[in-house]
This record gives sequence, structure tokens and C-alpha cells, in this order.
Amino acid sequence: MIHLIVGNTGAGKTTYAIELRKKTGGIIFSIDEWNNTLFFKDKTENDKEDWILERIERIEEMITKLITQLEEVNVDVILDLGLSKKSHRDKFRKFAENNGLKTQLHFLDYSKDLRQERVMKRNREKGETYTFEVSQADFDFMETWFEPPQNEELLGAVHLKD
Repeated sequence: MIHLIVGNTGAGKTTYAIELRKKTGGIIFSIDEWNNTLFFKDKTENDKEDWILERIERIEEMITKLITQLEEVNVDVILDLGLSKKSHRDKFRKFAENNGLKTQLHFLDYSKDLRQERVMKRNREKGETYTFEVSQADFDFMETWFEPPQNEELLGAVHLKD
């Protein structure tokens, strides 16, 4: 089973993924951890959105190879990849379909005020789910970038909201 964790910045995707791992025994793939470890230290001020997206594509290529191995031994996969765009979620649903795998969407649908409060707290406290600081500008950008799941995507989904 591939669990697709979806929610805007500060929704609690990583915290939710950790709890889901405890319930399922699955393996979490968190894009923030991969990017922070592999690429962010090399990022310059001149590197823009396309620089990040290209590296995410490389990471996801590796993750899909690992998903097939984990599925062979019946281990759930928990994708904490942001999955901010429907096309991104569709990419993983298509991958699952092509490989005879099931998916489960988990949509963390919380208010902007709550999410912003969580992000600021995470920035201050640098606790378990902190990987890097999310600036106000980054938070604001994601408000326009994120495409929440609609109608058919929500059929059979776990939908948590405030």
C-alpha cells in the first residue's frame, strides 16, 4: 500500500506520517529530509523553483525504485512528499496502477491560521519534525501553489480537518 500524505505547509504531514508508520509498520519517505541532506547545502541564492523541482524529480526516481522493493516484502510506503499538485498525486497513482499497487490518500485539511501558527512554532522550537526554517514568504508562496484534492480524489480518502 502506498499512502499519499497531502496537505499544505504546516498541516502536520510529517507528524501524521510518523503516527501512520507506528500503525502500519510502513517506511516514510519525507522529501524535506532527502532535500535537506542531499541538496539544500549546495543551494545558492540564484537557484530558483526549477532547481528544486529537478532535484525532487531525481529523489522521486530513487523512491519509486525503493517502493517496488518494499512492496515485494509487503511493507507499506508512506509518501510525505508534499504532493501539492493534483498532477503530482496522479503521477504516484499511475505508478501504483502500473505496478499493481494500491494507494490511500490522506488529506490534512487545516485552516491557514492553524498551519501558520504551527510553522512559526516549529521554526522556533526546532523539534522532531523540523528540517529547515519555513519563511513567511515560503509559507505565502505555498498558499497559492497548493491544489487541494477535490471530489473524485477525496472518494475513499482519509480526510482530516479542523
